[in-house]
Amino acid sequence: QVQLVESGGGLVQSGGSLRLSCAASGFTFSRSGMKWVRQAPGKGLEWVSSINNDGGSTTYLDSVKGRFTISRDNRKNTLYLQMNNLKPEDTAVYFCAKRYETPVGQGTQVTVSS
Repeated sequence: QVQLVESGGGLVQSGGSLRLSCAASGFTFSRSGMKWVRQAPGKGLEWVSSINNDGGSTTYLDSVKGRFTISRDNRKNTLYLQMNNLKPEDTAVYFCAKRYETPVGQGTQVTVSS
């Protein structure tokens, strides 16, 4: 079955950086578009970024454009999210998922202090 394990979250100050990773197994990663979504305290899931199967096409939520970069390594079955210039409003649990599916992992907590 599909397994997605997120890691790399933590506590950072405003303006700091984190790199999230998502280890994928149980499906053909190189054939799957992927996405990152997040859930802030008391709120629903919010889409953050998507990438197509070969990494050649990416899209971003307006509020993270220019600060976040999604990427993937199909040899390692791993999805990444580089987050720079983090803001307190980026505080959330971050999940990776197949492009048109809901998250199945536990997520990784990102907390940005002001």
